[in-house]
Amino acid sequence: MTLLFLAHGRGQAQAVAERQDSLTRRTFALEEVVVTGARSETDVRHLSQTVSVIGRETIEGARQSSLLPVLTEEVPGLFTTSRGILGYGVSGGAAGNISLRGLSGSSGQLMVLVDGHPQYMGLMGHPIADAYSSYLAERVEVLHGPASVLYGSNAMGGVVNIVTRRPQTDGRQTRLHTGYGSYNTLETELTHSFRQGKLSATAGASYDRTDGHRTDLDFEQYGGFLRLSYDLHRHWRAEADAHVTHFNASQPGSTSVPLLDADQRVTRGRMSVTASNRYAATAGAISFFYNWGDHWINDGYTPDPTDKNDPKAYRFDSHDDLLGVSLYQSVQLFAGNRVTVGADYFHVGGKAWNRYVEGARDGESDLLADKAADEVAAYADLRQDVGSRLTLNAGLRMDHHSSAGTEWIPQAGLALHLPQDLELKAAAGKGFRYPTLREMYMFPPQNPDLQPESLWNYELALSQRPAGGAWSWGLNLFYLEADNLIRTVPREGTTPLNQNTGKVYNAGAEAKAAWRMDRHWSARANYSFLHTSRPLLAAPRHKGYVGLVYADRRWNASTGLHYVGRLYTATAPATTEDFVLWHLRLSCQVSRHLQLWAKGENLLAKRYEINAGYPMPRATILGGVNLSF
Repeated sequence: MTLLFLAHGRGQAQAVAERQDSLTRRTFALEEVVVTGARSETDVRHLSQTVSVIGRETIEGARQSSLLPVLTEEVPGLFTTSRGILGYGVSGGAAGNISLRGLSGSSGQLMVLVDGHPQYMGLMGHPIADAYSSYLAERVEVLHGPASVLYGSNAMGGVVNIVTRRPQTDGRQTRLHTGYGSYNTLETELTHSFRQGKLSATAGASYDRTDGHRTDLDFEQYGGFLRLSYDLHRHWRAEADAHVTHFNASQPGSTSVPLLDADQRVTRGRMSVTASNRYAATAGAISFFYNWGDHWINDGYTPDPTDKNDPKAYRFDSHDDLLGVSLYQSVQLFAGNRVTVGADYFHVGGKAWNRYVEGARDGESDLLADKAADEVAAYADLRQDVGSRLTLNAGLRMDHHSSAGTEWIPQAGLALHLPQDLELKAAAGKGFRYPTLREMYMFPPQNPDLQPESLWNYELALSQRPAGGAWSWGLNLFYLEADNLIRTVPREGTTPLNQNTGKVYNAGAEAKAAWRMDRHWSARANYSFLHTSRPLLAAPRHKGYVGLVYADRRWNASTGLHYVGRLYTATAPATTEDFVLWHLRLSCQVSRHLQLWAKGENLLAKRYEINAGYPMPRATILGGVNLSF
């Protein structure tokens, strides 16, 4: 299993105290209990699937306004595309595609969750990368491989679960993070947390902007969030949260096909209300959540006077939403046993139109789609200890879609606890994805008769984390077969059509290791190898990271090398990139309330591309201050 940097056998209060104990220990102290692989809090050693955990200290130390670069560094097998110093955008020229083991979030094959609730654009079915800001996250849990038993469609390749921030101790704290640097880039975050008795709250706001390293690659984003929690009873808790973000993005087109006026205005929002319970032998929750988005897009035009390719007389507008209800209850029937049963209901829909902005039809619009779909599901998950050395896991989900029919999703695995703190795990599971509303009803390739995509994933993992030891490591091997993938197929004499024709066979290895050399110095590394049956975008064959950290009570310095090999930036014709990036990050605690920080990215000034035709910036430098009081 991929290594998890986790604390051993500690209660929550002790884990919090240790995170405050020293900078060195905070580098490695993450909670051993995770929620993503089993809905309820579970010791990760009893799960048969691979889960990687990125804690708050690592997120803060990376000095990134977006979570995606942090995940690319820290999680083997996961890669995200980029096009500039800040911002990902949507539509043409967009970046921010998340892939895991070669399965793509832009294709709806990888799900992003916030506190266990699905987050994706209702019409297009993919995550919106600019909605995942670092200041939101207490930690991120990445489940490798299919998670469709617990989370349904879109989790066929895995899930990225963002666990939002909440105060851990009584009192108040306000924190301001601000920085400025290359290409007139500004980033700011302001958060305030409060906890007193039964009530706790966290609120935050952010503003980021950049001119970009290319003309017309500017980006501006602002947003805010609020999270409230109240202990209704010693066994019951009520929680509510809301988050809204808006961004303005421009993109200049590729270097070979430049564009003018390719602008985007996007607003995304989400909210949820949850009531959870915890007793000695049972725990569960019921939650209501709602996500929505408004997109205004100008696709721009090619400035070629000989082609007379004038600006379009219309703009693409859309509104989408996702409404859901989720409930589960986990019960321990007897010693070493845990049974979880749950049910989900999702209503996903949206409306898209072209709105004319000039000429005789100014103010009119052409409707492109006004569609919705419903999903209802029930599932059961069983975990059983056999003696002290073996844990068995099994799960089954029945999922029904109003257009695409019913899917049955099985999963099984085991965790073997060996001497000398070795853990051996094996798992096999099915994942699936329903066709999106866009694929079924929008634009000429549309096909309302599409069927779900599906895959089977098999993996074997070995890890070792000696209790109290200074080192740890993990290795996992996987093989997956994906079938019935939706592809746009050309047809002679007529328009192309979306059809279930694609197949993929991916295999690979993921490794991670850490070493605490002494009370100040530590090192970590990860590497992943991916073999695919055909070239895939945003799925590098080799990806590695090596980092070194020095920390004491005043200074914190980290440096790392990030290697990417045989990354396909285009498949027709096939174009690959290989590059090594070097970063350096430094902070100084001047006083109790003031911290100075600076970072340099791509300090080797490497020329490279991740999206074809969109060269990445050379060396960049940012610096600023953190205030806390």
